[in-house]
Amino acid sequence: MNQQTDRKDAINPFGKLTFLVVDDFENFRLSMRQMLRSCGADKIELVGHATPAVQYCTYNHVDVVLCDYNLGEGKNGQHILEELRHKKLLNRSSLFLMVTAETSKEMVMGAREYQPDGYLTKPLNRAMIEKRLGALIQQRNALLPITREIDHENYPEAISQCLQMMPKQPRYKTWLMKTLGELYFLVGDLSHALKIYDDVLAQRELSWARLGRCKILLKNRNFDQSVEGLKALIEKHPDYMEAYDLLAEGLEKQGKSIPAQQILEKAAEHSPNALLRQKHLAELAGANQDIDTASQAWRQTVALGTYSIHDNADHYLAFAHSLSDLSEGHEEDGAGHASEALSVLSRMEKRFTDDETISLKSRIVQCRVHVGQANHREAEKLLASIKGDLEHMEELPADLGLDYAKTLFRMGHNDQAKSLLTNLAARYGDNAEILQKIENLLDEPVGFRQKIEARSHNREGIKAFESGDLDRAIEAFSNALAIVPDHTALNLNLVQVLVRKHDQSPADRSLLSRCQAHLQRLETLPEQHRQHRRYLALTRKLKGMTE
Repeated sequence: MNQQTDRKDAINPFGKLTFLVVDDFENFRLSMRQMLRSCGADKIELVGHATPAVQYCTYNHVDVVLCDYNLGEGKNGQHILEELRHKKLLNRSSLFLMVTAETSKEMVMGAREYQPDGYLTKPLNRAMIEKRLGALIQQRNALLPITREIDHENYPEAISQCLQMMPKQPRYKTWLMKTLGELYFLVGDLSHALKIYDDVLAQRELSWARLGRCKILLKNRNFDQSVEGLKALIEKHPDYMEAYDLLAEGLEKQGKSIPAQQILEKAAEHSPNALLRQKHLAELAGANQDIDTASQAWRQTVALGTYSIHDNADHYLAFAHSLSDLSEGHEEDGAGHASEALSVLSRMEKRFTDDETISLKSRIVQCRVHVGQANHREAEKLLASIKGDLEHMEELPADLGLDYAKTLFRMGHNDQAKSLLTNLAARYGDNAEILQKIENLLDEPVGFRQKIEARSHNREGIKAFESGDLDRAIEAFSNALAIVPDHTALNLNLVQVLVRKHDQSPADRSLLSRCQAHLQRLETLPEQHRQHRRYLALTRKLKGMTE
C-alpha cells in the first residue's frame, strides 16, 4: 500500500500538497489556480492581500506559498515572508516562492534576506510551473524526514537522518552538508560543524561553507581569522549580505566599532530594505557619536517598519532622540531637525496606542526639542504634565528615568536630575549597564554637540600631556571642564597634570590649591564609580604634598 502511494506521489507530486496563492489581481489568482490544477494540485487557496495570507497560514498548514512581490498598497511579498518566518508559521518543509514581474536589485536583495525557496518571473505558464515547482516539491518530499525533525526541534535525530540520507541521495548532497553544518552548530558541536565546512571547502569554494567556517571561528573567539576570512568572502561575493553582518559582529568583538559601522553602511548600500540591519547600523553609529549617520539609519528603520512585523515604538523614539541631538545649537538645520523630531513623535503616539507610557516618553523628548529651540515656555508646560503623570507611577523604569533625568539636565533642573539618578543607582546597584549609563549622564549632562566639543578638548589635553606640553594640557582640560564641570575623569586628568606641573615648579603653591578645588568637586563620588580608586590615589598624593 505504501509503495503504491509513493508511486502515485512520484507521478503526481502536486496532488497531496496544500497551496496558497497570494496576488492582488483576481485574474492572475484564477489563472494560477487553473495552472496548478492542470499540474495535479487539488487543495488551492486564493487570497488577494497580506493580512488574509498571514491569517490563513496561522490557522492552516500550507505546503507551498506562491506570493506576488507587489500587492498594491500595504504589505508586499517580502513583508509576508518576513512575518511568516518571524511567527514560525511556515514549516521547514514548506516552500515559499516569490512571484514577480519586477527584477530590480533592491527588490531581489531585500526579499533574499528572508530566504525564499525560489523566484518565479511573470509571465508564467504551466510548463514553467511544472518544471520549476515540480523540482522543488520533489526535493521537499525527499528531505521530509529531516525537515520534520527540524520543525520538532529534534536536532540530534535530524543529524542522524542527514547522515543516513547522504549515500542514498547524492543529488541533494550540497543541501545535506549545509544543513548538517547548521545542525551541528545549533547543538553546540563546533568541531563536527567545522569538519563539515572544511570537507566542503577542500573540494569546492562555496560561500555558505566559508561563512559557516568563519562563524565557528568567531564563536571560538578566533576573531582575527574570522574577520580576515569574511573580508575575503565579501571581496569575492559582494552581494552576500550575511557575510557583512557577521563581519560587523567580528569587528565589534575586536573593539573596532568604526570599521564595523563602515561595513554595515556598505551592506545597507547593497541591500537597503533590511530593517534589522538598518537598526544595527543606527545603534552602532550612535555609539560612535556619528549622529548624522545614526539619524539617517533610524529614519530608514522607521520607514521600513511601516508594514513590517519588526515595527517598534523604540525605533521612533531613537529617531526622535537623534533628531533632538542634531537640532541643539545648530542654527542652519536646527529648526528643521526639531520639526521632524516633533512630527516623528506625533506619528509614534498615533501608531502605538496600546502602550500607556508612549505619550509620557514622547513628551520627555519633546521637552528637549523645545529647549534646544529656546521654546522654554512650551518645555516647562510639558514638564509640568510629565511630573503629574510620574506622580501616579509606582516605580519609574530605568530607561524612562534616565531619559527624564537627561531632560531635567537640559532644562537646568540639575538638582532634581541628580536626585533622580541617585535613586536609580540605589535601585539598580547590581546592574552594571544601568550604573554605567547613570555615570555617563552625571559626567556629561549636556547636549550632544557640547559633549563632542568637551571630548575634543579632552583628547587634545591627553595628547599634549603625553608629549610633555603641560601648559597646553592644562588649558585643554580646563576648556573641557568649562563645558562639563562635574566630569569625573576630566577633573582627575587636570589634577594629574597640575601635580606634574608642581613637580617642575614646587614654589607655585597655587597649583596645589587648584588640585584641591577639583578634588573637592568629587567628594561625593560613589565607591562603585570606575574612577573612584584613581580619585583616592590622587587625594592621598595631594595630602602628602601639602603636608
